[in-house]
Amino acid sequence: MTKALEGVRVLDMTHVQSGPSATQLLAWLGADVVKLEAPTGDITRKQLRDVPDVDSLYFTMLNSNKRSITLNTKSDRGKEILTELIRRSDVMVENFGPGAVDRMGFTWDRIQEINPRIIYASIKGFGEGPYTNFKAYEVVAQAMGGSMATTGFEDGPPTATGAQIGDSGTGIHTVAGILAALFQRESTGRGQRVNVAMQHAVLNLCRVKLRDQQRLTHGPLAEYPNEDFGDEVPRSGNASGGGQPGWAVKCAPGGPNDYVYVIVQPVGWKPIAELIGRPEMADDPEWSTPEARLPKLNKMFQLIEEWSSTLPKWEVLDRLNAHNIPCGPILSTKEIIEDESLVSNEMVVEVEHPQRGSYTTVGNPLKLSDSPTTISGSPLLGEHNSDIYADELGLDQAELAQLAEQGVI
Repeated sequence: MTKALEGVRVLDMTHVQSGPSATQLLAWLGADVVKLEAPTGDITRKQLRDVPDVDSLYFTMLNSNKRSITLNTKSDRGKEILTELIRRSDVMVENFGPGAVDRMGFTWDRIQEINPRIIYASIKGFGEGPYTNFKAYEVVAQAMGGSMATTGFEDGPPTATGAQIGDSGTGIHTVAGILAALFQRESTGRGQRVNVAMQHAVLNLCRVKLRDQQRLTHGPLAEYPNEDFGDEVPRSGNASGGGQPGWAVKCAPGGPNDYVYVIVQPVGWKPIAELIGRPEMADDPEWSTPEARLPKLNKMFQLIEEWSSTLPKWEVLDRLNAHNIPCGPILSTKEIIEDESLVSNEMVVEVEHPQRGSYTTVGNPLKLSDSPTTISGSPLLGEHNSDIYADELGLDQAELAQLAEQGVI
């Protein structure tokens, strides 16, 4: 069976997380992704190692299904080889600092001369303006995209989210731009630039907080449990912040992840009142309507927690689901990696690595009926030099040996 992006060649000049997460997704969709690394390799090969002298999980979990070549793009011969790689590619992706690829001699104008059909995607920290040259990291993007200011509890500091919305979130946005550009090329015959900034991607994921910022001009936000409101959207702990109030309630035996997140819909109030042993509250005008409950959200969830804290979270889950009450257990990373449903859905997968052996990684969240994904291990550094330089570009073995000796590859 063919893959959705079969026949698409991606020149992957990315490193760390934001870029590799994008190109890995393209590889999962069937593109031939050629990861171009400096002879020293992507820095994450050596970062956060758990096994000495073996590619780290940081690298392996972001670079599966790719081929690896090494190239010193600062050398004259390296620039010549890079030119040929660009000529043969459909997509080129990079996430160097602003202007780095231009300084190599490969401006957008030059790249278009080499290959007018190429889609050239760049990931940067910020757009044009005063932040352009700021160094961007995951949590910096969260800080400047609206996430940290609205995450955490009211009386606590701004808090980062464990979800990598700055890096991998930007990668997903980049994939969307690349796919759109490939589709448009079918009608225009031309490639184009795709630019995605980490700050912009985080902001896009925080749009509901900008919604609430504007709603604040008309008064306090009733669905937030906060008592006081200023002129900024406050941090509101685990509140859902949506049309239906929600909260994470404690369960027995009281461990760090013994919680269930509960949403209280209007139709769910009566069964909840019965479950918590307060059936009279279902018809009490002080509690029976959403409007009556909104000013007392903290008290409402306290009553639910008095019940839930006596039961294990899986029993709480069963009892709530029996009444179609929206809820979900807080799953720890250990529970997720052992979750049978995630394994059966191929979202938690085991892959082989020639040096590491078997390891667990995340599968493709995009399920296409005619383009199934098989996750393979990440490539060793320069593993495919001969395949690409000799078999595809036609360099002979003598030159390959010479280039290796000179540090070009």
